[in-house]
Amino acid sequence: MNTPTSPAILEVKDLGFCYPERELFAGLSAAISSGVTFVSGGDGRGKTTLLRLLAGELAADAGKLSINGVSLQTHAKDYRQQVFWTEPRTDAFDQLTPAHYLDLQRNAYAGFDDGMLSTCVNGLALAPELNKQLFMLSTGSKRKVWLAAAFASGAALTLLDMPFAALDKASIRFVLALLEDTAAHPTRAFVVADYAPPAGVPLAGVINLGD
Repeated sequence: MNTPTSPAILEVKDLGFCYPERELFAGLSAAISSGVTFVSGGDGRGKTTLLRLLAGELAADAGKLSINGVSLQTHAKDYRQQVFWTEPRTDAFDQLTPAHYLDLQRNAYAGFDDGMLSTCVNGLALAPELNKQLFMLSTGSKRKVWLAAAFASGAALTLLDMPFAALDKASIRFVLALLEDTAAHPTRAFVVADYAPPAGVPLAGVINLGD
């Protein structure tokens, strides 16, 4: 992993996780600073699993996680309030409209930025979709909803799993531009898991899980 030069927002110490059939992580440590950190790895190397562990959605077998000094192990609620994570393949919100889902995120995050939300709704062409139920939307449109919430959340740690999958070219360019801006943000850390790094985006660090 590349070592960040600015103070860490997320501290990962000796993280371990096993599936019944194999060990996935052992002794994984990282200091994730503000800006964009890239998680690389081939199929089955644990990119999504790592994001779920960092989100506190999946319990690790070993290790410690803390955001801005708040420990997941001892203050789980306070830790999770600083994390934005929505599994992009989830159907948990399918009966909601995007507008309702975004309202839930607005209420969940003290730093939610309605100006950024408006920018994302316009930039991702989401306005016509806001009052449809999520199950009615295409895969790409649902992912745009999660991305709009992610950037608007203001969360200290934002986790993005393959953020460009199923997006049209204009939306990919828009998300890349947002990530370029995020790279200079002093208090937010974005962790992007994908097969290739986001083109043109300066990286604060890289976690390579191998091929």
